[in-house]
Amino acid sequence: MQKTKLGLSVGLLGAIFFFVSFFGGYIPTLLLAGYILLVEDNAWLKRVTIKGVVLALVFSVLSALVNFIPNLMGLVDDVLRIFNENLYVPVISNIVNLILTILNLAEKVLFLLLGFMALKQKTIVIPPLDAFISKYMD
Repeated sequence: MQKTKLGLSVGLLGAIFFFVSFFGGYIPTLLLAGYILLVEDNAWLKRVTIKGVVLALVFSVLSALVNFIPNLMGLVDDVLRIFNENLYVPVISNIVNLILTILNLAEKVLFLLLGFMALKQKTIVIPPLDAFISKYMD
């Protein structure tokens, strides 16, 4: 079993990274990712770290795009109010909240699964993401 410079197994540090991503937020995730990418030598560990950072960014961008919908609806409503009309669709808010809840749940489940799989030095194959990482990492 290969060890990291901290004395932990590579799989354990990979799992810690995903669990920090699950529980800790962006700052601890980026600090640990920075350490792994700058200090550690294991290629698998670096690969799963980049996968975790990219996944966190993808989920953040998706959430931001979904949150853009109510902002756009508010803008249209404000423009229509100039002409004494309004556009208020309460179901849009419920749909946006549902989509955000699904995204949040999917992110949490994925990071938990990746964390437990990292203990065995395995990962979940996500074809477009793995192809993207392979293109820029190798």
